[in-house]
Amino acid sequence: MPRTPRTPRTTRTLGTLRTARNPLTVVALALALLAAGAAGWGGWSWYAAAHDDSAAYARSRDQVLAAGEQAVQNMNTLDHRKLTTGLDAWEASTTGDLHKQLTDGRPEFEKQIKQAQTVSTARVLSGAVTELDDRAGRASVMVALRITVTAPKGKPAEKESRLLGELTRTSGGWKLSALGQAPVGNTAG
Repeated sequence: MPRTPRTPRTTRTLGTLRTARNPLTVVALALALLAAGAAGWGGWSWYAAAHDDSAAYARSRDQVLAAGEQAVQNMNTLDHRKLTTGLDAWEASTTGDLHKQLTDGRPEFEKQIKQAQTVSTARVLSGAVTELDDRAGRASVMVALRITVTAPKGKPAEKESRLLGELTRTSGGWKLSALGQAPVGNTAG
């Protein structure tokens, strides 16, 4: 019986090696490895940035600014026709000594506003966090406002004002603990 020629084992191995060295296969493998590496690096970078202390600090700063601007706006907005709502907003925006002053002086404020019959509205023009100690729960903001006061008889009067506010973190969020006028003018020598 005649023998069928058999392919030697080494030839099959060389054939397999030739397939593995096909340029398209090598390029596809290299691109797949490169894509996996880029995906891994991108995922790690995203995770590191999302869990970085500076990102948490930036979120706190944004919360302080939003709370500070709203509180300063609330403190400069009051309508004699909606007095209870306005004074409640004042109290809800404050804490500490400022809150105590407002609650203690509320009957006098009500009397003065009812007699004057004024409506004051404030609009925030700009604001900035000037100091933030997130660990201690203290912050400072500067807020520029345009305040419009309308008396019962007369035209509305507008003025722009810059206010400095100190905020304290409470269980209810950041609240105004002090409020005052920002210095105006050039203090440089």
